Amino acid sequence: MRPVLLCFVVALIAMPARAENPTPYSGTKVIDTGQPFDAYVEKLTAAITANKMGIVGNACATCGAKNIGVTIPGNRVLMIFNPHFAVRMLKASEAAGIEAPLRLYVTEQPNGKARLTYRLPSHVFGAYKVAALDAMGKELDIIVEKIVGDAAK
Repeated sequence: MRPVLLCFVVALIAMPARAENPTPYSGTKVIDTGQPFDAYVEKLTAAITANKMGIVGNACATCGAKNIGVTIPGNRVLMIFNPHFAVRMLKASEAAGIEAPLRLYVTEQPNGKARLTYRLPSHVFGAYKVAALDAMGKELDIIVEKIVGDAAK
């Protein structure tokens, strides 16, 4: 009986631990879009522009992996902001500058559909406890919600 128990304990210890917390920050939204990955990225990009936010960065892990001969599911981070908000943010708090641009993370799920993950701007900027940033974060919440809604159509 002891060898069986010992094997069981060793097997448990050897099992990979899964400790990932997919939303470690408060205010994180996760939306299963029901749309194909590539089509959703296109719609999201158009919605960002239509809502007067700029795409200041576009990180494509899928593209990078392809460059080294590895295939991974669709993976994109669209970094968005607007210079008017940047000026307001920096006037209110130089330290908050690290929070811009805001990030919209799109991942391709096993069924080929897109999942969107992002943090509410009110939570991102709310951590600074500055009234002007709180107000700006709430304004940005509305804009990001509109972007997400437009991309869902």
